Amino acid sequence: MTPRVTVEHLFGALDTVEAVVTLPTFRRPDHLIRTLDSLAAQTTTRPFAIVVMENDDERLEGRDAARAWFEHADRTGIVVVAHERGNCSAYNAGWETALRHCPAMTHLLVIDDDELAIPEWIERMVGTAEKLNVDFVGGPQKPVFEGENGARFARHPVFVPHYAKTGRVPLLFSSGNVIMRRQVLETMGAPFLDTAFNFIGGGDSDFYSRAKERGFTFGWCSEAPVMETTPARRTETSWIVARSLRNGAISAIIERRRGKGRGAWVKRQLKSAALLAVSPFRALRLGWNTGSAFIGIYHMQIAVGRFMAEFGQVNEQYRRPEQN
Repeated sequence: MTPRVTVEHLFGALDTVEAVVTLPTFRRPDHLIRTLDSLAAQTTTRPFAIVVMENDDERLEGRDAARAWFEHADRTGIVVVAHERGNCSAYNAGWETALRHCPAMTHLLVIDDDELAIPEWIERMVGTAEKLNVDFVGGPQKPVFEGENGARFARHPVFVPHYAKTGRVPLLFSSGNVIMRRQVLETMGAPFLDTAFNFIGGGDSDFYSRAKERGFTFGWCSEAPVMETTPARRTETSWIVARSLRNGAISAIIERRRGKGRGAWVKRQLKSAALLAVSPFRALRLGWNTGSAFIGIYHMQIAVGRFMAEFGQVNEQYRRPEQN
C-alpha cells in the first residue's frame, strides 16, 4: 500500500526552528524556485524551516526542484511527497510533518507555489500574531496579472482581500497567506483539512469555521502581503464566473456541515433566498463603485451558487489544474 506521506529529504537542524513555512506544490517547478528564493531573502532573526509538499507523485518535478534548491541554498527544511491528490491532502501532509519534526515550532505559516513573499513577511506575520494575541493571522494575496484583462478585473471580489486594516477580525477565508499557532494544530488534530474539499476548494474556510467553534481567534496583517502570480486564464469571464459560483456553493456547504436537521436546512434556505433578494441592490452598488456591470453581478452569483450546492452542483476547479 502506498503511504499517505513520504518524507524524502531533511535539511539542517530542525529541532531549533521557531517558525515553519509550509509550501504545497503541483507542477510549477519554476515558480516554486521563485517562491523559495523569496523565502531565502527573509529579513528575520527567527530560525525558520521550509516544508515543501510535492502533490504530484508521478512527475515529482517539485520534489526534484526543491531538493536541488535546498542543496544549493543551504537552508533548513523538509521535502515530502503527499501521495493523495488535492490541496487539502497536501496541506495536511505538510502540517503533520512540521509537528512531527520541529518540536520547538511555535508558529506555522502557509504560502503557495504561485506566490512570492516580501522580505519582511515572516517577521510581520509572527509579530502581528504576538501583538494581537490571536491564534490565526491572515494577510493579503495581491494578484500580479499576466493577462491584458488584469486592470479590468483587479477590483473584482475574487481578487480583493477580505480585509483592509491590520487588527482582529471575525474569521479568515483563505490559506494562501496565513500563520497559526502550534496549539491550533495540536488541538484540532489530524487530518486538519477535510479532504472532501480537495478539488472544489474551501477546505481552509471549513477549517477556520471549525476552529472558531473551538474558541480560536483571528487577526489580519495588511503589511504582510504575498504577490500571487495570476495567469491570463484567471481573467477570463468563464473562470471568474465559475469561481464566484463556487464561492457561493462553498459557503452553503460549510453551513450545511455546521448545522444539521430540518431547522438548519430551513435557516440555510432562507439565508440563500434573502441573499438572492438583495443581490440586485448590492449589484447596483458594486457595479457603480467599480464601473463594471460584470463585477456588479458577483453577489447574484454567490446566491445562485448557494442554491446550486443544494443540488450537488459544485464546480471542481482544482480537478483540472491546467484550467485553474
